[in-house]
Amino acid sequence: MYTEPTTFSAEAYFASQPPPPTLQHDIERVREFAKRQKQEGRKVVLVTSGGTTVPLELNVVRFLDNFSAGTRGATSAEYFLKAGYAVIFMHRQFSLQPFSRHYSHSTNPFLDFLDIEPSKDGNTPVISVTPSKRSDLLEVLTMYKDVHKAGTLHTLTFVTVDDYLWLLRAVSQELSVLGRNAMFYLAAAVSDFFLPRQRMSEHKIQSGKGRLSIEMDQVPKILKPLVDEWTKDGYIVSFKLETDDNLLLPKAKAALKRYGHQVVIGNDLHRRKYEVVFVSPKSPSSKTTTDQSDDEFEEYWLRIPIPDTSGNVSPHQVKEIEEDIVAELLKRHSAWIDQAKTTS
Repeated sequence: MYTEPTTFSAEAYFASQPPPPTLQHDIERVREFAKRQKQEGRKVVLVTSGGTTVPLELNVVRFLDNFSAGTRGATSAEYFLKAGYAVIFMHRQFSLQPFSRHYSHSTNPFLDFLDIEPSKDGNTPVISVTPSKRSDLLEVLTMYKDVHKAGTLHTLTFVTVDDYLWLLRAVSQELSVLGRNAMFYLAAAVSDFFLPRQRMSEHKIQSGKGRLSIEMDQVPKILKPLVDEWTKDGYIVSFKLETDDNLLLPKAKAALKRYGHQVVIGNDLHRRKYEVVFVSPKSPSSKTTTDQSDDEFEEYWLRIPIPDTSGNVSPHQVKEIEEDIVAELLKRHSAWIDQAKTTS
């Protein structure tokens, strides 16, 4: 039987889709983290990272997934931490994370730079780091230990698009206490469509019936309530990924007009590792509206040389575009904070 798809507002979505079971525990931990960073005078950035799944059954066997390993989010989080920000890293379970990303199972397996040396006393062998790898590992390990000692990194995990949306709303509301000192770096690849719980099969969808047709509903656009309700003074950065160059700038500008946030970072699928464009209102103090002309927005292109991936260069020596993305956002965020001081 065909069921007409439903258009969910954010309010209707949260009223009909159940929260993840760990939500209250996660909120309490975020609240403590935000309180501590505020007391210590730090700026805080929420970095979302990785893709979201869309379950097709209540007892999940099959699901739809998004293309994202979480590289941009994990890399950017490191540069925010280096700059003195506290980071809430909200990532897809098992996607790349800050620091450990340097030694993922596919690009730089950590077992490859460990050696086994015989014990001097003839007992248990000793594990050591290959001499050529020690410098890189020491640099990463030092940063990792420093961050954990300072208590400036807090991690949250999600799997489904439901998990993501519930967490985003809760974290945003908690970070509202920081006012303009909170930044939102929304790099996660969020599903555009979902299957409401009310229409899911309880058990595994059987394959013996041949063709499978599923009517999915559109995921609510949550940038609008994020800007207008959940964290009114936050500095909000969204991302727009396209495969058609002709769509990139028009869709970035359309998003700013529709949601009224501060920056859209546009990137082409095939050039995203060495070229992005910042699209923002020319007058950041004014509220954007749907009837604004494209002339009222400015573009700032950021490019780096195409990285050398031949294997002759250590991964730690390769220039990462996220370093420059974060540096540009730090300047813009500081200006955003200063703007409030001059107008108050």
